[in-house]
Amino acid sequence: MAFLTEPEPARGVVLPILPGVGRMVAANPGPMTYHGTNTYLIETPEGLAVLDPGPDSAVHVKNLLDATGGAVKHILISHTHHDHIGAVPAFQKATGAPTIGFQTSADDSFTADIRLDDGDSYAGLTAIHTPGHAADHIALAMNATDGTRVLFSADHVMSWSSSVVSPPFGDMAAYFNSLKLLLDRDDDLYLPGHGPPLSNPRDLVRDLVHHREAREQALREELSRGPATSHQLMNALYSQTDMRLRRAAERNVVAHLLKLEGEGSVLREGELWKAA
Repeated sequence: MAFLTEPEPARGVVLPILPGVGRMVAANPGPMTYHGTNTYLIETPEGLAVLDPGPDSAVHVKNLLDATGGAVKHILISHTHHDHIGAVPAFQKATGAPTIGFQTSADDSFTADIRLDDGDSYAGLTAIHTPGHAADHIALAMNATDGTRVLFSADHVMSWSSSVVSPPFGDMAAYFNSLKLLLDRDDDLYLPGHGPPLSNPRDLVRDLVHHREAREQALREELSRGPATSHQLMNALYSQTDMRLRRAAERNVVAHLLKLEGEGSVLREGELWKAA
């Protein structure tokens, strides 16, 4: 797959992307977050919106407040993973802005002040429910002032890596369906939760679908040789994977197995999985 790389971005500054859209990258780099979580500053007809305030970082919150002067009208949330909502309490206290997110939160500690369903529009952005990576994941679509059709794709489709799908809150069948939903759209540009902007995004979405289909075929082939645990299957399929990512790789394997079990292709006996 043709993933993108970029130099480490400048910290504490707004990086312009399009008219009315800027990006600030939190300083939480890592094997799961690349250079860090992207926080987007979006000019809307109702005022400035901030999408995904990022991790629980006083420095990142201060940088956002310095960049906006605290004049924030909306705090948008793509999904409730800690690296996207950790800063919400401090940022909301400082700005007084309401939070806007999916109607059903996957985190008991967070409920959006304004809850959106699939297809709902708010402040010029349209919510698209894209579960898979997270049950409450939404992408947000808008037309930029220069006519660019933008999708804030968050962690569902990222430019630098594929997403982790970790049960029980991640669902591989839903992830497939959400990818195929995006293939029916005509967005020009994806702005992901981590990594640089992605032009011609449908090419990568198509590659992600094919990659997951190939992974499922490889799982079937491994199980045709005999029963195995998810850890054994991960070792067989991800032998070259960075040790820091092997736990996440096994979660992906489990997600695939649960999908295949639901389709009747594999069976589970205790910790062992076998071909049906």
